[in-house]
Amino acid sequence: VAYAAARGPVYLVGHSYGGHAIGLLPAAQRAQLRAAYVVAGGAGWHGWMPRDERLKVLLLWHVIGPVATTLLGYQPLKRLGIGEDLPVSIYRQWKRWCSFPRYFHDDPTATELLRGFAEVTLPIAAANALDDSWALPASRDAFFSGYPNAPLQRIDIDPRAEGLQAIGHMGYFRPTVGAVLWPRMLGWLQQHGLSAAA
Repeated sequence: VAYAAARGPVYLVGHSYGGHAIGLLPAAQRAQLRAAYVVAGGAGWHGWMPRDERLKVLLLWHVIGPVATTLLGYQPLKRLGIGEDLPVSIYRQWKRWCSFPRYFHDDPTATELLRGFAEVTLPIAAANALDDSWALPASRDAFFSGYPNAPLQRIDIDPRAEGLQAIGHMGYFRPTVGAVLWPRMLGWLQQHGLSAAA
């Protein structure tokens, strides 16, 4: 943020964790953001997920994760095809936060971490695909309730209505999806002050 702010107005575009990052920024950097557009942001609680995904996640948290971290000393998520490998301490923290319906917003030990969320007042668009097993609109709404003073626009994306086969959690980076959704993202940011020339 500091790097970008030295070059002009700053607009944040984030995926998943990108929605969390806004409130976690230091106050001086939060103040430099003009608006944020986030895709696939959510709480990570298994209860917001469809049944099949919920079962997979519970298996990860309560069987695979404890065995793998004990044997390997880290969580081998890359081998499971769901992200990057995590150190044990990070895996355990993530698992703890995912046990709460509103993620770390519900963690009574996270008050210091959450201090900045109430101070966020910039406009946020939170777009979620209806086929995203990890971050459905209910998960998004639960997490973004932690930004009580930010004007929030909730955007539900139906892939089929958009002529797309699937988006899921990671599909926003595919060119076919981007051709449909990125111009809308840019348009929303321009409505909030982004210069077309920039």
